[in-house]
Amino acid sequence: MGPVLPYRSVMSLQNRVTPLGELIADPARGLVYGNRGCLHDELGRIRRQYNGKRWIACRLEFKGWLRRPLLQPGRFTELFFLDEATAFAAGHRPCALCRRGDYDRLGALWRELHPEQTGADAIDGQLHLERLSADGRERRLPVVALDLLPDGAFIMWDGEPALVLGAYLRAWRAAGYGERGARPGGAYVPLITPPSLVEVLRSGWAPVVPLLHPTALR
Repeated sequence: MGPVLPYRSVMSLQNRVTPLGELIADPARGLVYGNRGCLHDELGRIRRQYNGKRWIACRLEFKGWLRRPLLQPGRFTELFFLDEATAFAAGHRPCALCRRGDYDRLGALWRELHPEQTGADAIDGQLHLERLSADGRERRLPVVALDLLPDGAFIMWDGEPALVLGAYLRAWRAAGYGERGARPGGAYVPLITPPSLVEVLRSGWAPVVPLLHPTALR
């Protein structure tokens, strides 16, 4: 489904996504939009974490489309991410409609990583395996060498998601990135971003949506 402009309400809806893919309520605005199916009931309350394997990330604006109110009964749940790095960490890939160029570039990179996989269904199926356990209840967090991760990847550090950026780690917050800490050498850490999307980041990913929120560079 296509994206919409963010609905500005005085009430914080539970539709902000953390790097771990969790849904939280926060008034801060994200820079990337997306969905993973209908997750809410007729009253707008979140009842499930996902509905299907198709998790996408979209532009905030596309062709002037606008849907109000958000979280309409029976429709997909509108989700918002701080930036593309957060959407990748949660396990969302570019939308084939509003981000066709990004989707095509992802597909070309994907064929190099997984030559036997082509098309959205194959990509979505692989990402589903990488982000969740076999029963779909637990987040997969493989342990990897921190030294080998590209900028934009997310790890668990001191029990919280942290962005890898150059020689530093940045704490994730719904409104932006927090304090800066040194990126330690020789460490092995739980990886949040699905491994296939880590390789996409390693390629020098430059999407049409913001890869990083401006606070990451302060």
